[in-house]
Amino acid sequence: QEQVLESGGGLVQPGGSLTLSCTAFGTILNMEWHRQAQGKGRELVAGITASGRRYYSDSAKGRSTISRDNSKNTMYLQMNKVKPEDTGVYYCKATIDHGVGYDDSWGQGTQVTVSS
Repeated sequence: QEQVLESGGGLVQPGGSLTLSCTAFGTILNMEWHRQAQGKGRELVAGITASGRRYYSDSAKGRSTISRDNSKNTMYLQMNKVKPEDTGVYYCKATIDHGVGYDDSWGQGTQVTVSS
């Protein structure tokens, strides 16, 4: 059973905007977006805690907004002024509280390509 489902992504022109959504199932703590460019490791883009505290990578800060609707267990990422270096597979990570402990669940990933 999938616990984390992502949507959004696709082809975006440089300077444009992208919006990603992630829905998780269960009692969700932190939610994060990570990006993996081809040939590189996975890196944090932005995250948000259950109480709404937001955090961003230096590359995302100032042009990205992460938000969350706890009633829907859904997180949103809007990134403006996208650049070719924003290209990669974006993965949603949700920390899920199972009552007796918690663990991190990852989505399948969604491709974002920034190109003209």
